Amino acid sequence: MTPDDKPIEDARKAWEERTLRPAVGKAPERPGLFTTSWGSPVERLYTPAELAGFDYLRDLGFPGEYPFTRGVQPTMYRGRLWTMRQYAGFGSASETNRRYRYLLDQGQTGLSVAFDLPTQMGYDADAPLARSEVGKVGVSISSVEDIADLFDGIPLDRVSTSMTINATASILLCLYVAVAQRQGIAADRLSGTVQNDILKEYIARGTYIFPPDPSMRLVTDLFAFCRERVPRWNTISISGYHMREAGCTAVQEVAFTLANAVAYVQAALEGGLAVDEFAPQLSFFFNAHNNLIEEVAKFRAARRLWARIMRERFGARDPRAWMLRLHAQTAGSMLTAQQPENNIVRVTIQALAAVLGGCQSLHTNSMDEALALPSEAAVRIALRTQQILAHESGVADTVDPLGGSYAVERLTRQIEEEAETYIAKIDGLGGSVHAIGFMQREIQEAAYRYQQEVESKSRIVVGVNEFVTDERPPGDLFRVDPGVGEALRARLEAVRRGRDEDRARRALDRIEVAARGRENLLPRILEAVEVSVTLGEICDRLRGVFGVHHPSAVF
Repeated sequence: MTPDDKPIEDARKAWEERTLRPAVGKAPERPGLFTTSWGSPVERLYTPAELAGFDYLRDLGFPGEYPFTRGVQPTMYRGRLWTMRQYAGFGSASETNRRYRYLLDQGQTGLSVAFDLPTQMGYDADAPLARSEVGKVGVSISSVEDIADLFDGIPLDRVSTSMTINATASILLCLYVAVAQRQGIAADRLSGTVQNDILKEYIARGTYIFPPDPSMRLVTDLFAFCRERVPRWNTISISGYHMREAGCTAVQEVAFTLANAVAYVQAALEGGLAVDEFAPQLSFFFNAHNNLIEEVAKFRAARRLWARIMRERFGARDPRAWMLRLHAQTAGSMLTAQQPENNIVRVTIQALAAVLGGCQSLHTNSMDEALALPSEAAVRIALRTQQILAHESGVADTVDPLGGSYAVERLTRQIEEEAETYIAKIDGLGGSVHAIGFMQREIQEAAYRYQQEVESKSRIVVGVNEFVTDERPPGDLFRVDPGVGEALRARLEAVRRGRDEDRARRALDRIEVAARGRENLLPRILEAVEVSVTLGEICDRLRGVFGVHHPSAVF
């Protein structure tokens, strides 16, 4: 507390005696948790005394300038609204294409591709291991012909595309570039993002293929390829989303995401890339959770901490390299199968937090996603939620409207400080690649604490542990065509029959030679997909060279 704060503190103590104590005596505060997601107490009241040492110019500054606490653009949504990017994919490429056209007709402003598990794990639709999963939780992609169907009639130079893909990100990017070339669109005109974040797969999600070292090589090969060939492409979307879905706290989400980002930057530097050449194309992906004030503070803290890491730790000089540009998605783990209409309210609060926190793009989950893939009606409501926030709520009319709130600024500082402590711990363990087990244990413990709170009813989840009804779940859920797997297997057989088998085999041989050496793999992968070599065939060759990752159990 500074001398300037003493009059406020004296007045606060007087208020507590004069006003607060009698009020609490008559009507005690309600029972329950008044804590942050990481267990710190939430104060009854925040005043300037909680911001000792706060310096506006150092800690906040102005939007579009270091440290970017208030946003990465000077005018934020007054100049351009966030990209409304609904995540979608199921069944075949042609089925998903119809959903994309529907969403674009409804006002969506960017595409976001969900891939099925075989595609994520490097298996074609006709692989024996893929048989029961083809098209189930995303679209099935095996060849350039599938990608051509996926984006049929969609001008790739005018639509930004995000692809949530990690272990096979390099192959999907090459497939996208190849299809753009078929449309007559040069790679340097493409804009979008591949997630390409393999570390969070080892930590929290599980769709990895290769061991960490060759996986990190693929990540940085993609960085270098895009610098030369696809300069407008975001080369990675470093993701805290899936770690939050696994149960981590807001502090852990910031800390583990930025620690992973540090590992990617270091790997790129060791690979010979200059920080100011690749860092402006890094992007981030965060969860938008339920606690509105905490989440707004989380996004602001992440921006400020990353700006300092890039400028002070890595010596970046380009201001674009200091910017943490983020996509947010509302929290799937907070959706409930019980009373699914309640999810509309949850998603609205989460989306509002992302907007107040300064996201660059946003996906809003649909109310029925705890039960099935979303129906068209549910998707439309989710998209309309974003549009109402953008055009009717007023929150897009001023930059960082909660900036200066004592509660928001105190939580922003607290998240930043506690995340720094975690990052120092991870550095001490040798960085993220060597700290995977540590992060897994921290997430597991946080998830266990949360579940205990729900079961004890110290944390209320409406419709789950309180305000419960006996209503039956809705019956009009979306279903994937059960025959899609067989149809895709037949299509893939036709693709292989129709290609030049000698050219395909030579292309695979060149990939294997490159994998055994140090040549950038992406030009070889691009050559292969252009002659209809499949995703699974490429991954099989790489498995033969790199091996596969076998995780150790963490308890």
